[in-house]
Amino acid sequence: MNTFHVIGLMSGTSLDGVDLAYCRFTLDKGNWIYKILNTATIEYPEDWIIRLTTLPQASALDFVATDQGYGKYLGELVAAFIKENNLKPDFVASHGHTIFHQPAQHISWQLGHGAYLAASAYLPVISDFRTLDIALNGQGAPLVPIGDKLLFSGFDFCLNLGGISNISFDFSEKRIAYDISACNMLLNTLANELKLAYDKNGELARSGKLHQQLLNELNAPAYFTDSFPKSLGKEWVDAHSLKALQNSASSIPDKLHTTCHHIAFQISEAVKTVGKTAQKPKMLVTGGGAFNTFLIELLQKYLVESCEVVVPEPEVASFKEALIFAFLGVLRWRNEVNCLSSVTGASKDNIGGSIYLN
Repeated sequence: MNTFHVIGLMSGTSLDGVDLAYCRFTLDKGNWIYKILNTATIEYPEDWIIRLTTLPQASALDFVATDQGYGKYLGELVAAFIKENNLKPDFVASHGHTIFHQPAQHISWQLGHGAYLAASAYLPVISDFRTLDIALNGQGAPLVPIGDKLLFSGFDFCLNLGGISNISFDFSEKRIAYDISACNMLLNTLANELKLAYDKNGELARSGKLHQQLLNELNAPAYFTDSFPKSLGKEWVDAHSLKALQNSASSIPDKLHTTCHHIAFQISEAVKTVGKTAQKPKMLVTGGGAFNTFLIELLQKYLVESCEVVVPEPEVASFKEALIFAFLGVLRWRNEVNCLSSVTGASKDNIGGSIYLN
């Protein structure tokens, strides 16, 4: 097969909801061409937000039951999405929802059992993309970079501003990628304190003031100067970035303003370590943070003229991760490498993902 129709599923650490993207991929003369055909974002009902938030403290029995139940829930979302849009996918590729990510301890869990998803969606499912890489002593993350390389080769940097910000680029003839800092996990948590789902366009952040001491504390952890490969989990964010914000007496707008400076600064530092890669390097910026106008303005300010920031059309900005997980599924289906050791630090490139046939 040279053409595939796949539904990609993505749930980020910021708990915005489940992204579904129905995509077509065509291999033409050695190059992959994609088209996003249908999309949807399903907000989590309150009971699932509570279950996902409290699951790290649950019993082993509840954890297993929730893994299966969440797989069934995802499968039901897929089935409804297919029926509503009259789709004909070949299979589903699911990221799942990350509960634990501690690769140094060989622990990473993306909730949503593929067998239960397949049974509810009535389709083959590819899931569990990280485990093999971690078994090979890799970080199991980020996984998106091979999609960046093969689908978005026109950009020097691919930056995703999701719950966690991560970047991908070519360096010394290898693809490199890593998590930079917490992003929407921090911004949304602060907005939630004002009973808001998020800070629309970064308006609250824009109204605040910079607190240098808080900025210094946010920038202090050794992670930011550690060499790649490296990745972040919710556990680290809670213990460092969120803790610094919780301990600050600043107002919410000031915390949002200062956090945006922290995020933009760390991204600019990441770009500086690479050096100039083109006459005028271009950075593709996607994820929920791409719609935070204040954050994007700050990012361009920190980058000055060293890099052109490009926010694509809303469909790509919002659904790029779901698109790329669909693509990772295509590579797995074809038994081709979909996880790069240059990115994760694993002992070798590998083909991640478990296939559940229905």
